[in-house]
Order: sequence, then C-alpha cells, then structure tokens
Amino acid sequence: MEPLRAIIYGIVQGLTEFLPISSNAHIRMTPVLFGWTEDVETFTAFTAVIQLGTTLAVLIYFAKDLKRVLGGWFASMKKGADKNTQEAKMGWGVLFGTIPIIILGLLLKHQIETTFRSLYVIAIALIGMGLVMLYFDRKPGQRGLETVTVKDGILVGLWQCLALLPGMSRSGSTISGGQALGFDRVSAARFSFLLGIPSIALAGFKELWDFRKSIGGELLVPTAIATVVSFVVGYASIAWLMKIVAKRGVTPFVWYRFAVGALLLVLLGIGKIHPFDGADPIPEPRLAAPVK
Repeated sequence: MEPLRAIIYGIVQGLTEFLPISSNAHIRMTPVLFGWTEDVETFTAFTAVIQLGTTLAVLIYFAKDLKRVLGGWFASMKKGADKNTQEAKMGWGVLFGTIPIIILGLLLKHQIETTFRSLYVIAIALIGMGLVMLYFDRKPGQRGLETVTVKDGILVGLWQCLALLPGMSRSGSTISGGQALGFDRVSAARFSFLLGIPSIALAGFKELWDFRKSIGGELLVPTAIATVVSFVVGYASIAWLMKIVAKRGVTPFVWYRFAVGALLLVLLGIGKIHPFDGADPIPEPRLAAPVK
C-alpha cells in the first residue's frame, strides 16, 4: 500500500469514526471509489488498527471526563465505598454497556468480514439508521450526563451493537439510543463517545495481535501513516461534531446518509458497481462431490 493510499484511508477514518455516517461504510466504499481491490483479511486488520488513532483522539479530547469517571469507578470497588456516586454509575454503565458488542462481535466475526461487506447491506443500513436518527433527533430529551445510570449504559450498549453492521454507525446508533432514553443532544453525544472507547480500543488491539505478522511487514509503514492521520483528523472532527450537535443535532448528517444510500442503490441497480467491488468476493461454499 503506497503512502498516498494510506493517507486517504486515514483521512476517511478520522472524518467518519465519530460523525454519525458510519466509518465502516466509508472505509468500505473508498476502494470502490478509487478502483482499488483490497484483500479482505489484511484490510480488516489494517482498518481495525488505524482505529487506534481515533481512539487516542477521543481519549485526549475527553481526558477530564475519563479521569473523573475512572476515579469514581475505582473508588466504588473499595470496601465500604459509596457505589452510587455519579462517576461510579457511569463507569459501571460503560463497562456493562461494552459487553454486548464484544460478545456479538466475536459471534458474528465471519459475517462481519464477508456478508456484511455487501454494498447493498451498507446502502440499506445508511438509509434505515438515518430514519431512526431523524425520528429521535426531532424529540430531544432533557436529561444530562449527571443522570446516567448503569441501566442506561446497558441499554445504549445494546444500541451500539447495531454498529457491527457497516452503514449503521456506532455514534449514530448510540446517540439515538441516548436520545431514546431522554438525554439531550449534547449529553447523548458525550456518552456515546465515552461508551465507544473500550470497544474501539479492544477491536483495534485484538486485530493488531491477530494480524501482527501482516501489519509488521510491508504494511507497517502505511498502517503507521494512516493511524497518525486518523488521530489528527479524528480530533478535529470530534470538536466539529460537538458544535454541530449542540446547534442542529444530527439531522444534517441524516440527509447525507439518505443521499449516499440512495446513490449506492442506484449504481448497484444499473450495474455500474457490484456488491463486493473493492474487496475479495465471499468464498463460494464447496459442494459435495456427486455420487457415482
């Protein structure tokens, strides 16, 4: 992978990881747009690892919140400590809210790397989640982060599982999940970021370990470049998203999702592109030899 391609992937990852438009969908569509074909296994490892750049960006951006939550969470585990402080409840909420996506991610690993990569799946997910986001964004709640409970963490964590389907968007699903529970737009967005840190980091480190040999070879430099770029762009996109959400919610991103999803369906319908362009096709099942 040449440096320019790595930079492009880093920009796409950084821009779309936190915006509610699905980084998985855009990373998947990028090789189609440029006419590239990527090996599924290696590309899956590459894209998971460069997420560590955007993970670092959110860690730095929300460092004060994280320090407060982690401090309260660790304090709650001490004997005789108050386990009902707001920081403790948020910490436990993030922990329990991360468990569902880890379990489903492991169970659906094969589908994520094969069937879910279809551009038809991505197009439908972009439009479908856009409708969900539009519905809840028009009914913003009044709850703030100070009201977060462990139950909220679990419920929003279940919403986060939708992000396993490319096109759904982790931030889009969790922000909508927070709004469905009555949180205001900004609080829903902040909780979405905090909840996403463990799952994004764990996925990146797992893929880094699983494919350490591939990443450590010719792909090492491109991966490093893309990770650095995704960090810089990701940090800027967080700041921009928080301003947009505070003023206009996530509705502006909904219209973008509709447009991209509709365009994909049209291009697929007329045969201009095919469901698995830009990626190795799904291996066909082996048929049993005919009985003679």
